[in-house]
Amino acid sequence: MDLKDIQAVKQRFGIIGLSPALNRAIDTAVQVANTDLSVLIQGESGVGKENFPQIIHQYSARKHNKYIAVNCGAIPEGTIDSELFGHEKGAFTSATSDRKGYFEEANGGTIFLDEVGELPLSTQVRLLRVLEAGEFMRVGSSKVQKTNVRVVAATNVNMLQAIADGRFREDLYYRLNAVPIHIPPLRERKEDIPLLFRRFATDFAEKYKMPVIKLTPEAQNVLVNYYWRGNVRQLKNVTEQISVIEQEREIDGDTLQNYLPQQHESNLPTLFSSQHMHEEKSFANEREILYQVLFDMKKDMADMKKVIAELMANRHAEPQSHPIHTEPTTYYPASTHNPDGFNIVHTPTHQPHFVDADTTVEDTEEYVEESLSLTDAERDMIIRALDKYNGNRRRAAEELNISQRTLYRRIKEYGLE
Repeated sequence: MDLKDIQAVKQRFGIIGLSPALNRAIDTAVQVANTDLSVLIQGESGVGKENFPQIIHQYSARKHNKYIAVNCGAIPEGTIDSELFGHEKGAFTSATSDRKGYFEEANGGTIFLDEVGELPLSTQVRLLRVLEAGEFMRVGSSKVQKTNVRVVAATNVNMLQAIADGRFREDLYYRLNAVPIHIPPLRERKEDIPLLFRRFATDFAEKYKMPVIKLTPEAQNVLVNYYWRGNVRQLKNVTEQISVIEQEREIDGDTLQNYLPQQHESNLPTLFSSQHMHEEKSFANEREILYQVLFDMKKDMADMKKVIAELMANRHAEPQSHPIHTEPTTYYPASTHNPDGFNIVHTPTHQPHFVDADTTVEDTEEYVEESLSLTDAERDMIIRALDKYNGNRRRAAEELNISQRTLYRRIKEYGLE
């Protein structure tokens, strides 16, 4: 595409900027629109990734069919399978009727999976099946259904790091990443910052019916050289704040600085210890947090029992001294051949018996080390919750902070039916 065509796309979708990297991303989106290749859009939060799936859909042969955008990070883990793939009546307690999922509704069209890096691993397996064979099953159904849908995904997560941490499937990543599109951050598009500011200032002036704010040369220099971690979204918010709050319509550098948060502008990598990385991985979701707490509690209880057992053993092992019993010496009259006049006869004596203080007295109570596996902890928590509510699975699921479908699956898995 030439620059004229790219500019037409920008005007149609409200994209502002002259950056070559931005133009390259738009050109790639238009070029792949007529194919069915999966597209993975990567970029920091606030760069405007949501515009590119719409470009791909509108310039494709699917433009007359449905376009559905799904924020994967906003759907709870327990319901995301039902939302994406649908469910059958009776699949779980609140499933009072059959329901189509987004993939079934978007058949023939395009589905945009925003924040795809937040998908649970179990859902990633289902998504991989859709991408490879166009097949899926509703929750609670054994019937395989077909769908013809174009998948466009976006994420601000470092996917290679997520794969290394075990939070994202490598095969799914390469399946989604058939065509990668990178949206540059605002700090790499410095020539676009004044253009965006003027556009936002004009829009807010019309919205609030007030004169347009302008920047002095000093303020423009501050604006362009700021790091903008929130990218276009942060710039828009700052512009709106200034438009509403400031009485003076000409903004100088000092005034602008009051609206820019102080932040470390270095983009150097940060070193994390292996222990820190392990902790971040351990607390990936709420269920793992619960398991970790239970594991720590069991470990503390085991340590406490060991201490108590040692104290009990030391108490029983205190030394006890028995008195020495000696038999009296018996004196007999002396015989004629004994000049001393007495015969001394020594009778056998019993030697005193002392309990050695180092001798360990075994406690009769056997110490049993409890199992510290997470599976046993989860099974024990489920049993306790069911006992607490007299078998009411709905209330037990609420107590455990999991979905009823997950609880049913765990009950079946652990043979608690």
